Order: sequence, then C-alpha cells, then structure tokens
Amino acid sequence: MVRERQPRQRFYLLKSFAQKHSVLGIQTAPRYSVFVMARTKSFRFVDLFCGIGGFRIALQSLGGTCVFSSDWDKYARQTYSANFGVEPAGDIREVEARDIPTFDVLTAGFPCQPFSISGVSKKNSLGRPHGFADLTQGTLFFEIVRILKAHKPRAFILENVRNLRSHDGGRTFDVILRSLTQDLGYDVHFKIFDAKHLVPQHRERIFIVGFREPRQFAWPSFDRQGDEPKLRDILEESVDPKYTLSNKLWDYLQRYAAKHRAAGNGFGFGLGNLDGSSRTLSARYYKDGSEILVPQGENNPRRLTPRECARLMGYPETYKIVVSDTQAYKQFGNSVVVPLVKAVANATLKALGTPEVFRPRQLSLIEGGRAAVATIPERVANYG
Repeated sequence: MVRERQPRQRFYLLKSFAQKHSVLGIQTAPRYSVFVMARTKSFRFVDLFCGIGGFRIALQSLGGTCVFSSDWDKYARQTYSANFGVEPAGDIREVEARDIPTFDVLTAGFPCQPFSISGVSKKNSLGRPHGFADLTQGTLFFEIVRILKAHKPRAFILENVRNLRSHDGGRTFDVILRSLTQDLGYDVHFKIFDAKHLVPQHRERIFIVGFREPRQFAWPSFDRQGDEPKLRDILEESVDPKYTLSNKLWDYLQRYAAKHRAAGNGFGFGLGNLDGSSRTLSARYYKDGSEILVPQGENNPRRLTPRECARLMGYPETYKIVVSDTQAYKQFGNSVVVPLVKAVANATLKALGTPEVFRPRQLSLIEGGRAAVATIPERVANYG
C-alpha cells in the first residue's frame, strides 16, 4: 500500500518563457484558464498502467496522494521506483480489486498499441489481431472496468491514442463508452487534444473523463495565439557525438524517404523545425530516431537525447533517468505529456468541487470543440 506524499516538483521550464511566466510550476502564459488551481480537498488516486509516472507527477502537484500503482514492464517499474521511492505492482490482471486501497480518482493510460495507427498497421502486416482481439494488451481496458465496478470512485481520467476514437469503424470506442456509461453508470466526457500548445511536439491524444455523479465539467482550453513552445527550447547545449547519425544511417534514411516520395507516400524521416513543433515521439524512437531529427548545420542530424525526450514530454529537470537509452526512449515514447494531464486533472478536480447536476444516464459528446448532450440510445444510433 502506497501512502507516502512526494515533495512537489517543478515542471521543465521552457527557456523562451522562463523569465516571463510561471503558473503552478508549468511554464505558460497566465491567460490560460486551465491553470487556475482547482480548490479542492486532498484526494487519493490510483495510477494504473503507470509507466514511468506521468499521471502521478501531475496529480501529486495538484495535492493528490497516490495509494496504488501498477505496470507490467520491469524497466518502467525501475524508473518509477527511482523517482517515487516505491515499486509498482506488476500485472494488474493478477491484482484483486479488494487489495487496492480506497481512492477518489482512477487514472490510466492503458496500452495504446492495439489501437494506434502504427500498431494496427504493424499487426495487420504480421497477420496478428489488434484492438480487443489482441488478447495480450487489447483487453486490458476491461481491467479498468473491473476496478471501477469494485471501488466506484468519484471520477476517472483515461488517456489513449487519437485512433482509439475511430478504430474498427468506431465500434471499439462504442464498446468503451457503453461499458463506462450503461454498465457502470458514469457520466462520461471525451476530447482529443494536441499537446503542441504545452510542449513543442505534435501529439494528439484522446482523454476520457468520467464522474460517478454528473458534474458541471469544462475541458481546459489553450489559446497560445502563436506563442507556442519551440523545439529549440528543450535542446541541450552540449550533446555527446554518439547521438549524431552515422553516414551509413543518414544515407539510408534519405534514400528511403526519396523512394517513398517517388511512390507518392509520406514515409520518411522528420527533420525538426527548431522554431516549431516536432513530430510525435513514439516508443520506436530507439530504432533510428528518424521521426524527430535535430539539424546540425552541415553535419549529419542527430537524435534527441533521453533528457531532451523527457523535456519534450514535460517531465521536470529533477526526473531521474536510470535505464539504458533504448529503454528510456521506449518509456518516454509511451508516456503521457505531463502538463496536459495536469490541465485535464485540474479541470476534473474543479468539476468535483461543483454541486451534482441532474442528467439521468446521459453522455456528453465532444464534436468539433462543441459540447452536445445525447442520450445513450441516440449515441448508439450515431456511433454504433
């Protein structure tokens, strides 16, 4: 049982904003309504599929106490233990719900590979099942359902890839919504966010927030007005030459890209714009780093360092990287963006501080940024 309270940590401060703004430890402009601190009592949360603790950092900074964490990857548990002083439980399927302490909020970034575009493409090419048909990872969502049913917490926050919304023609997402609303009775909201407003990375992820009792909930909004973080802000000043691509690898990547351009495909390396956002950091970054390359003038480009990857995901400078580069790339590529999770969690806590509203068995749908309310039968008709 985890009961310790960790000291609050400052999120990585982007250089271009370091002397201008500092709100809640996140480097951002004060006009952002999302960063008005939620006034709520201390709360207890569980950190499922915890990875390396992105959810934990975010919720602890808002006053939460983590009472249970779990992840089946041994290297992720090593990193988590080094940073939080406690090793998570292993495979959640082997944990009895009654053995988990009582909590107020459930958080989970459940495995995305069975639903991601790249994951589905790879599994299709290998003739392997994906989505819920992937019995190894695809069914882990129902472990969340099992624990929600047993504990009935006040709220939950889930995160996954954008493609979860459209996987299998929308049927996968419909099963998820049916489970959370019809089966468990939660009032559910979902929305896709691009993290580029908070970190210099184009990273679209869907968030699903649910309340045991309906609340007045408003998603955070980000209006940077062109003043967004830049890739150069997270780069280290002195980098080991080992991160520079060899002539052989650089030549291969250029030939590979040219081949696919000639065929009308968009595959190829991503040479970063230092004054813009990078592509999405993925767990495969350890292979060749091709999706995010840092230009170095006339020299070959280089990969990001693990510390730069940590910054790209919004981790604090004090965060310890205790594994090999290969494992670190996998871990940060699989992670949540910490300041984005904090923004969503803050909005969730604010809603928990509002009076319960009467909305019998309804679901808030987010379409094009506009909230619309539909009954369960209407939702099934529209998205089934």
